[in-house]
Amino acid sequence: MNKIRAIETEQIRSDLPDFSIGDTLKIHYKIIEGKTERIQVFEGLCIAMKRAGVRRTITVRKISYGIGVERTFPLNSPRIQKIEISRRGRVRRAKLYYIRDRVGKSAKVAELISRKPGKGPARSAGPPPKKQQPAEKRAAEVSTATETAAEDKD
Repeated sequence: MNKIRAIETEQIRSDLPDFSIGDTLKIHYKIIEGKTERIQVFEGLCIAMKRAGVRRTITVRKISYGIGVERTFPLNSPRIQKIEISRRGRVRRAKLYYIRDRVGKSAKVAELISRKPGKGPARSAGPPPKKQQPAEKRAAEVSTATETAAEDKD
């Protein structure tokens, strides 16, 4: 068994980019027609990843002339020349098979917005945080509020 595993680890490609489900990919795939070879680019949404190691495959879906086309690529195949990431997607599922039933804008995946390195800390989508006041100023505000409350009772 270890001999098989050793052969498989030699064939795993390390030149592929790190992508995930929901990303829009451009896959440059070598097609052989008779004696001629050409590179065909298949651009679409990565909806599934299966298996591990040498057997790892990805399923990419695109819409071509109004018809959904899915293609499964073995990731470690020598026929894949390169993979480019066009757009990062923000998804919360491991498989995006529900996209098959969607039409129009509902079939879109939200883009993942990540901060650029060196541009400061990442911020949440909520309102900006309130600035902290010095302890003396807060104590003065509290005493004024209690004085006005006491005057209102009289």
